[in-house]
Amino acid sequence: MTIAATTSSRTLIHPAAKDIRLEGVLHALADPMRMRVVRDLAKEEGAELSCSYFDLPVTKSTSTHHFRVLRESGVIRQIYRGTAKLSVLRRDTLDSLFPGLLDSVLAAAARDADRHGAGG
Repeated sequence: MTIAATTSSRTLIHPAAKDIRLEGVLHALADPMRMRVVRDLAKEEGAELSCSYFDLPVTKSTSTHHFRVLRESGVIRQIYRGTAKLSVLRRDTLDSLFPGLLDSVLAAAARDADRHGAGG
């Protein structure tokens, strides 16, 4: 079952917690651009950030694709507020389904970024 988030005329589909699969989450986190988004969302714990907040070195359509993969895998939740599409990390859901996974992946990503000089 999926859950629809609606705050305007546009509806975004999100997987219910019971439908989130580990392989989907790992796939979403495997891409460097998506990991960058997740790291930024984790730094702003609980904040709803607009897509324009993220300075991704990709085209708008590619950025949209990355956000869709994160949303459809259950890693983020997105809602519309006016014309802005806001994203928030589904930390509570992920932590209850896969305890320690997100913290481990974020810590490893930070170490990897430091090691490769991409601090962020």
